[in-house]
Parts: sequence; C-alpha cells; structure tokens
Amino acid sequence: MTPPAGVTPVAPDEAARAEAVLAKLQLLVTRKLDGLLQGDYAGLLPGPGSEAGESREYRPGDDVRRMDWPVTARTTMPHVRRTVADRELETWLAVDLSASLDFGTAKWLKRDLVIAAATAMAHLTVRGGNRIGAVVGTGSGVPAKGSSGSWWRRKAAAAAEPPPSAPVLRLPARPGRKEAQGLLRAIAGTRIRPGRADLGALIDMLNRPPRRRGVAVVISDFLAPVEGWARPVKKLGVRHDVLAIEVVDPRELELPDVGVLTLADPESGALHEVQTSDAKLRHRYAEAAGEQRAAIARALRAAGASHLRLRTDTDWLLDMVRFVAASRHARTRGTTR
Repeated sequence: MTPPAGVTPVAPDEAARAEAVLAKLQLLVTRKLDGLLQGDYAGLLPGPGSEAGESREYRPGDDVRRMDWPVTARTTMPHVRRTVADRELETWLAVDLSASLDFGTAKWLKRDLVIAAATAMAHLTVRGGNRIGAVVGTGSGVPAKGSSGSWWRRKAAAAAEPPPSAPVLRLPARPGRKEAQGLLRAIAGTRIRPGRADLGALIDMLNRPPRRRGVAVVISDFLAPVEGWARPVKKLGVRHDVLAIEVVDPRELELPDVGVLTLADPESGALHEVQTSDAKLRHRYAEAAGEQRAAIARALRAAGASHLRLRTDTDWLLDMVRFVAASRHARTRGTTR
C-alpha cells in the first residue's frame, strides 16, 4: 500500500509490526465493542442532539434550557423537549504521535494505545453512512536545541535519512468501513520522529474549516504544556462533543527502585542518570507526576471535554467498554454532563 502524501514510510519490519498490531486490535475491538451502540441511533458521547424530538415530563437533572413551554402550559406540568442526534455523524480524530508516544514499559507501547483508541473510535462511529477523518501530528524530525551529541543526533547522522516531510497529515472524512480501514493503516504507518508535535495547532485544525456539530476525539499523552492546548480544546467544545483520550505509562507516574537508571528524552535526545534508590526522589517524582496529571484533568474538565484515560499496564479495552457503557447509561437517563 502506497502511503498517503505527508506520511514518512516506516521500515519494512516496523510496517509489518504495525500491520500485525492493527489486525490484533481490530479483532479485539470487534469482539468486545460490537453491539454496544445497537438500538436507537445515538451519538458516541452523552448529551443532547441537534434535532427536535418528542416532549416528556421534566425530571431533576434535566437542562432547563430545553423546557417545552407550550406543552408545559397546556398540561400544567413541566415538560422538556427531547432531542435526537443527526442521522449522519461526522467524527474527527486529532492523533498526537510525538516522540514521547514511542515508549512503553508494560503490555503495550503508548503508540499502540493511540492506534487502539483510533480503531475503537472508527468501529463505534462508522455505521449508517457516518464519516470519520483525522489529522495526525508527529515531531519535526529534528531534536530540540541544546542536544548536540545526543543519542538522537548520532542515530540521525548514522542513518543519513532524507529531509523530513511535513509533520502534520490530514485524512479527509469519508464514509464506509473500507475508508476507515485505510485511515487506520495511514495512522499506524506514520513514522514517529524526534521532537514534539504542536498539540494546540493540531487540535485547532479540527476547527478549520468550520463544520456542523459532530464528535471530536483528541488522542495524546497531553505532556505538552497545558497552556498550549487548553484553549483550542475549549474552542473545539463550543461546537462539538469532545472526547479526550489520554494514554499513560506507569513509569510516567512513579519510578521503581532499580538503582541507577540512564534515561533518554525521546524528544530532545538529552540523557539523564537517575538514582532510583533514593526514596525522597521517588516521592518527589510521584508528587510532580500527580500534579501534572491533575492539571491535565482540570484543563479538560474546564473545556467541557469527556476524559478517558488508558494505561499501558491495564486492560484498555475494558476501560473503553466501561466508558461507552457509562455514556449510554447517562444518555438513556436523559442526564447531561
């Protein structure tokens, strides 16, 4: 398969691994998630649709902005107007494939979870003429300044690679499972390069050009500075239902006691030696990591986005199933976020 324009082709062994991982993920997703959205047509995320439906009696927790005043006046009982989702749903993915995603110390690499999340979203939304598209961002291919003599620079010099192509790939939204398969293969076949993608600019690409209301899914580890992407996510949530999928590795939350570790920053190439036997250092690391994740959660909550965290050391598919089931439960009860 010829890679789309803007995609740096991966090596044959990497391509084979990506294809094998994608095939395994599709099988898992089909077995576990098939049937979760059967029944009345509804969007992936809880919340009101955009087309007027029937009225029903008001229940505590309903949005008062949906009050049906004519029916309320005729029946003398408060009623709210139900809304239904559009018959065709358009879903866009913002997929972050920065160098920090090429990391994992448990069952999966973080980039595998990114592909898994994209596969699940495609499976859940590509039905009945729904369309799915994506913007994929990766590093610039050049390590950050100040990393002269780093591992990344030595590797680049030894490989003598050609100049990197554009770090952002746009895959247009198209209906059909075949098109969705091509989109997933393009994501899985995108080569991760040194550096960090501009997550804020990547998310902002979902706002241009303006589209009708739909679902926007941001898949990233959100390790970029919060102030760089919080505003674009909030802007995206004004018009669309936003789902933020955060991928996390346990070593990003706490350090094991294994003596001296030599760590390489995948984005800058800088090397650091860490004495993990120091209990105080491990405690400070865990505290800093907890504060960082709390700041990410606060920013997403302030933007009105649904937040799903997937870990490389747990059953990510079970977490996905629980999230979708909870979304369906909230929607059928008529509650709002």
